[in-house]
Amino acid sequence: MLVYGRNVATEYLNFNKTNVRKIIIQEGFTDKNLISLVEKVKIPVIYKNRREMDLLVNGVHQGIILDVTDFKYFSLDEVLNSDSDFVLIIDHLEDPHNLGAIIRTAESAGVDAIILPQNREVQINSTVMKTSAGTLSKVKIIKVTNLVQAINKLKQNNFWIVGTAMDGNDYKSIDYNGKIGLVIGNEGHGMSRLVRESCDFIASIPMRGTVNSLNASVAAGIMIYEVVRNRK
Repeated sequence: MLVYGRNVATEYLNFNKTNVRKIIIQEGFTDKNLISLVEKVKIPVIYKNRREMDLLVNGVHQGIILDVTDFKYFSLDEVLNSDSDFVLIIDHLEDPHNLGAIIRTAESAGVDAIILPQNREVQINSTVMKTSAGTLSKVKIIKVTNLVQAINKLKQNNFWIVGTAMDGNDYKSIDYNGKIGLVIGNEGHGMSRLVRESCDFIASIPMRGTVNSLNASVAAGIMIYEVVRNRK
């Protein structure tokens, strides 16, 4: 997999360099900090001109691209057998920019893991990595074949499942103490019916203006930090 951008490259070369197979740098690259880091890690480097770089990835590469091993997912059991008590459940997001932004927020807030469905969901790719600013390598990502089954397994392990929708209870009225699984739904349709029926609580963010919904990553950020605020 090719990942790109200066933040992503910095994160990989500092914390995940064993998964980097080669580094592709644009001729004339002038970022002194990254050049110093590249020299230290002793990973094969290839130099290309701007046009060749542009052809490799569909995005703003900022002069550096890494060829890395495919992303390694964790299992749900690995998370349940740890001290994890706050997980994020993503119900069929379609926009990789939304997923990357959510991962970035989750990492900064200390979310223990993120659960993704295997089908009908944006997958971990270079766009997700770029939008997450490289934090993807610091978050446990779990891929499951069935979200409802995963939710039921969380509930069997004493997690309370909090879904998000426009017609729920005020998100500030919910008790977030204990183990929490927070569900973020699809950008257009929200949570699927079976996932919603599996939730213990439905949280709603009040809308005061003319807009009747929030971007999925914005809603996720508000909810994540509400959980964190209540648990301190």
